[in-house]
Amino acid sequence: MEKTTKILLGHGSGGRLTHNFIQSTLLKKFDNPILSELADSAVIDYQEKIAFTTDSFVVSPLFFPGGDIGKLAVTGTINDLVMLGALPEYISLALIIEEGLEISILEKIIDSISSYAKAAAVKVVTGDTKVVEKLAADKLFINTSGIGRLLTSRKLSVKNISCQDKIIITGNIAEHGFSVLAKRKELDLKLNIKSDCASLNGLILPLLEKTTGIKFMRDPTRGGIATTLNEIAEASNLGIFIDEKNIPVSKKIKAVSELLGIDSLYVANEGKALLVVVPEEADKVIRLLRRHPLGKNAEIIGTVVKKPAGRVILRTVFNTERILDMLTSEPLPRIC
Repeated sequence: MEKTTKILLGHGSGGRLTHNFIQSTLLKKFDNPILSELADSAVIDYQEKIAFTTDSFVVSPLFFPGGDIGKLAVTGTINDLVMLGALPEYISLALIIEEGLEISILEKIIDSISSYAKAAAVKVVTGDTKVVEKLAADKLFINTSGIGRLLTSRKLSVKNISCQDKIIITGNIAEHGFSVLAKRKELDLKLNIKSDCASLNGLILPLLEKTTGIKFMRDPTRGGIATTLNEIAEASNLGIFIDEKNIPVSKKIKAVSELLGIDSLYVANEGKALLVVVPEEADKVIRLLRRHPLGKNAEIIGTVVKKPAGRVILRTVFNTERILDMLTSEPLPRIC
């Protein structure tokens, strides 16, 4: 059979083309004893508590400054586990591919997945491939699930939060969303904005060994930090005061935010975390975060208060206060 350079419907048929694709592309990149069994499920031996997550990635375009859909799928899954204090170990990988996608493009994305999974010591141990007709999908969708061992007996939960706890962000906000938007709309902003897409296990997990002050963690992806903070306030039935002057935002992001009229507080991040920390440990956590390249711009941005319950209040740079509502509609769809 003549070698093809594009994905065909036959690649999803379960027949020879599927077999060849799995052998030559997927197994070659993700080879490990569990995956090599080629079973429909992976057998994993655990005697400890585990964290489990699943996510789907439909970002458009597939490649953007600072990342691609493959890197995003791996790091996003890893970060969801890390936010629970779990060491990511295994992920599944399901590909929904549109007929006609260039195989060379798919191989670049598979290489990216392989590279970032290996860097995080995570194994791809099971998966699935489906091919749909042309125009039935937008080139490529990815679904992943992840499993990791909980590293601490302390449960990180929104229910742990109490008044006077401090809110920490691990770095500059809004870089991912604006990076994807600029690439998608082919905006010549001349600002070289790159996505912050990154695995946070190396930044966050060592903190759990050095401090018992972290009560809760969440990565502020879709809806940005404003939406995530509102979710925390609502779930804890407490208020949150945020000081705008302490929120780390680069000059580039401020410029594009003003240019496009989009509030950076509502723009997605893919390599940042919000931490709720007991007040007496907040400075220590900041010092530890800033020792790592991904945490060099970490800041204490706010405080948990009793009232107004379920609300987030922003103290502006003009020393006025306003309610920071949850995002009501997505200004940047398909950013992850």
